[in-house]
Amino acid sequence: MNTDPRPLYARATDQAAALVRTVRPEQLTGPTPCTGFDVRMLLSHLVGAAHRTAAIGAGGDGMAVRPFADGVADDSWPDAYDEARTEVARAWADDARLDAPVRAPWGETSGRNALSGYVMECVTHTWDLREALGRPFELDPELAEFALTVARGVLPEPERGDDVPFDSALPAPEGADAYERLAAWLGRRPLEGA
Repeated sequence: MNTDPRPLYARATDQAAALVRTVRPEQLTGPTPCTGFDVRMLLSHLVGAAHRTAAIGAGGDGMAVRPFADGVADDSWPDAYDEARTEVARAWADDARLDAPVRAPWGETSGRNALSGYVMECVTHTWDLREALGRPFELDPELAEFALTVARGVLPEPERGDDVPFDSALPAPEGADAYERLAAWLGRRPLEGA
């Protein structure tokens, strides 16, 4: 894939940030489609993953950065996420980073492939958050199509073991949109009543 994922990452984080700003305090302990994550933990992971993405873009070791943010006050998630995604934009500003070898949690790869993987992760967790918040607005279908292409490339087999952070693929409902197909490929189900 020769796409420059930086504009897609920026759009994905803009979309995620808009959702993060809508979270109300009483929603923080609510369930999400991401197994074992409530809304607060999902917010922590969005921020932590952005810090990890920035570290990789700056030439650091992605495994050295914890993928969860600690010490963020419940009313500070929007600011924490905005700071982290600004850090990502700075770290990936140099075009040379796209073709440089990097160490991501899933192994050695090009910067382009690593950042594409983080677009997929951000888009997927944005869907998780949207489900948890009762689907307050529509999401960008082009981002889901890109994320689904990446997901099918990095997780080509529908059956997944315990060493993969995504559950085995589920069948997508008939007439599913791009987000529903992405969620199903990554083993997620919509929340009941969302």
